[in-house]
Amino acid sequence: MADSFGRFRGASVQSPSDRRPRSVAGQVFVLQVAVVILLVAGAVLALVLQSRYDNDQEARQRAVSVAETFAHSPGLLAALESPDPSSVLQPLTEAARREADVDFIVVTDTQGIRYTHPRPELIGQRVVATIEPALAGHTIVESVHGPLGHEEQAVVPVMDAAGTVHGVVIAGLRVENVNGVLDRQLPIILGTAAAGLAVATGGTALVTRRLRRQTHGLDPAEMTRMYEHHDSVLHAVREGVLIVGADTRLLLANDEAARLLDLPPGAEGRRIADLPDLDPGMAQLLASGRLVTDEVHLAGGRLLAVNQRPTDRHGGPRSTVATIRDSTELTALAGKVETAGRRLRLLYDAGGSIGTTLDVVRTVEELAEIAVPRFADFATIDVADPVLAGGEPTGNDARMRRIAVRGIRDDHPLYPRGMLIDFVSSTPQARGLGSGRPEIVADLSTATGWHAQDPERAGEIVAYGIHSLITVPVQARGAVLGVANFWRLERPEPFDEEDLSLAEELVARAGVSIDNARRYTREHALAVALQRSLLPRALPEQSALEVAHRYLPAQSGVSGDWFDVIPLSGCRVALVVGDVVGHGLHAAATMGRLRTAVHNFATLDLPPDELLDHVDDLVARIDQDETDSSVGSGIIGATCLYAIYDPVSRRCTMARAGHPLPALVDPDGRVEFPDLPAGPPLGLGGMPFETAEFEVAEGSSLVLYTDGLIEDRTRDFDVGMDLLRRALAHAGRSPEESCLAVLEALLPSRPKDDVALLIARTRVLGPDRVADWDVPADPAAVAGMREAVSAKLDEWHLEDLSFGTELILSELVTNAIRYGTEPIRVRLLRDRSLICEVTDGGSTAPHMRYAATTDEGGRGLFLVAQVAARWGTRYLPEGKVIWAEQPLPTTGPDGESKA
Repeated sequence: MADSFGRFRGASVQSPSDRRPRSVAGQVFVLQVAVVILLVAGAVLALVLQSRYDNDQEARQRAVSVAETFAHSPGLLAALESPDPSSVLQPLTEAARREADVDFIVVTDTQGIRYTHPRPELIGQRVVATIEPALAGHTIVESVHGPLGHEEQAVVPVMDAAGTVHGVVIAGLRVENVNGVLDRQLPIILGTAAAGLAVATGGTALVTRRLRRQTHGLDPAEMTRMYEHHDSVLHAVREGVLIVGADTRLLLANDEAARLLDLPPGAEGRRIADLPDLDPGMAQLLASGRLVTDEVHLAGGRLLAVNQRPTDRHGGPRSTVATIRDSTELTALAGKVETAGRRLRLLYDAGGSIGTTLDVVRTVEELAEIAVPRFADFATIDVADPVLAGGEPTGNDARMRRIAVRGIRDDHPLYPRGMLIDFVSSTPQARGLGSGRPEIVADLSTATGWHAQDPERAGEIVAYGIHSLITVPVQARGAVLGVANFWRLERPEPFDEEDLSLAEELVARAGVSIDNARRYTREHALAVALQRSLLPRALPEQSALEVAHRYLPAQSGVSGDWFDVIPLSGCRVALVVGDVVGHGLHAAATMGRLRTAVHNFATLDLPPDELLDHVDDLVARIDQDETDSSVGSGIIGATCLYAIYDPVSRRCTMARAGHPLPALVDPDGRVEFPDLPAGPPLGLGGMPFETAEFEVAEGSSLVLYTDGLIEDRTRDFDVGMDLLRRALAHAGRSPEESCLAVLEALLPSRPKDDVALLIARTRVLGPDRVADWDVPADPAAVAGMREAVSAKLDEWHLEDLSFGTELILSELVTNAIRYGTEPIRVRLLRDRSLICEVTDGGSTAPHMRYAATTDEGGRGLFLVAQVAARWGTRYLPEGKVIWAEQPLPTTGPDGESKA
């Protein structure tokens, strides 16, 4: 108890002056000091007044006595009649003054002129006194301010026997020179006062010690505040408190105790046995005073938990204190708290569990998963069909697609997943879709509007035991996307308003995630459509490679991966794979620009390193232009691999710009990754690209891919490369089969990046389809060249092309002999078309022009262009090749194909 008082005192608020208020003993001490001081002051004042009065009286009496004695002294009349009264009387008055202990004795004549005075210089002057009464024979006493100060003096006449006044005797003294009772009694009074103060101080000290022990050091303000606080707390707590004395009288009962025990007014002070409405068992417990801990008693329809302890164990008076709690209310409150906690945890878990993906169907399923069984026994969510495809909902259309069905049992009679449901207007679902407000159907067995949807199935649902329903529209940004239905089976009580509030909050959180997924689905579909429109829809026809490809957009958004197969002159084929950093429409649009650029540069028949140089310059220029003009964000980064395969020489030339290494699978299934210099990504500039050239066996496979195939957060890059090697290490597989094997081995279920895969198995253009000749630098050799070519065409059953081919070769060989340098070679290739190639060591490219009518030459290339389907020039390290293509005839005269 002392500790509690000490803590309370330590928490008390100090006065503004930071001084502790006086204790009760201190206040009593101050009062005692004040009383003593007042008493002493009164006594001294009374003593002073009495002393002053006594002094005045004594001074008067002494003055009168001395004056009368001197006035009647013998010889005074004779002295007055003498020629020099002063010389006679002055010594006599001074001697008498000293003997009588007065301040002065003055003798005057009848005119008031002094004959004597203690101060001789005043002799002969008029006396300060009223002498008229004395001249009349009377004695008077008066107070005057004379030469010696404030004086009490007696004026006595000097008369002869006949009564004639011959002079006046005045005797007096100053009042302060009278020694009265003040001088004698003042020390006694002051000593008594000091003794009284000492006694008061000692008594105060004793009382202070006693009070401090009894009040535990609290001052009056603290005691008042403590009492007020304790009293307010005692009556404000929701726990009954009773104090019962040793004689079983109820000493104290707070408000809660009076309420719980139905105590009558004025119960305090009465014996426990005399309280009429108190439960007998409770009365017996309180009167017994025994030690009790959480003992439960039924009183007045309440289940009360009682604790009882004696108070004398801590130095208090002998009594008992009992505390009473209403367990009924606590149980109900605990149930409410537990329910609120479960709902808060449900909402918290919903925030982390709903919307983990940007997929509409998966988000809807997550809503059903979090609701069952923690909120409802069954949950069904229906969504408008346009929402699934990323579109906007169609207004008040009540037709919904059931996307998610989840329950505690699988044998339920609810509509199955995937069913298109057209809710009739009387159902709560249709009303919610129209108004956007949720509804509770407390009893499904009596809900006629709900039964109208499907009476037979409604009967099955009721017979199954499902008895209550909450339907909440799924809304976002003011639009209704669908409707969520929560069904109750096992709990017998129906859904209530609190359940409805929880369902609204749960669905509202899910609605935002569903709308985000819907909007993402729309944007993703647009981006995928754009990207697929920019990718090759069908591979071109060519005979050099058997090609299979795969393109898989990322689940999180389209990227800038692309691939291409580009036929080149001389039966060669270019393979391209590229990757633009980033996701979204910008990456897809950038990919389209780069793919177009590669196509355009490929038509120039550039070698891989030169082509990548041109594309690198283009990317750098795009970055600079778009960044400077603030019209775009430029190209963040891009990689590319460009390969050219020649089916005649079986040579493959490659160059790459920051792209992963390609894989080469030989016919025996052995996999290797050619040592190809990496080169910087496109757009960095400043570094040349290098090529690698190697011979490829017929039936080998070239595997080109983007980094999305091998890179993944769950594995290292080297692990991905090893998985790719093992997936490709099989002999005899077709490119299509290899594509399937690679994707199955490396592709995750939900790829985070786009994947482009291109697998090409090489073919060879055999010697029976190739013919070549060395041509001397002599114009006469042109005729022999025409004959040799004509013979080869006859051998290939292409006689129909002889005229055009001879015309083309005549012009090209003549130009090579006239303008080129040796060596000069001619090559015929029979593939899907007939290709004529003339090679020379010069680097001057021919140009077609319109010749004037007077020009003798300049019409050769014009004729070649008219006869050939295509023609062009490609450069070699040692010269150039001029080529022309002619389509093969579809069938010969016998109806057989010439190709």
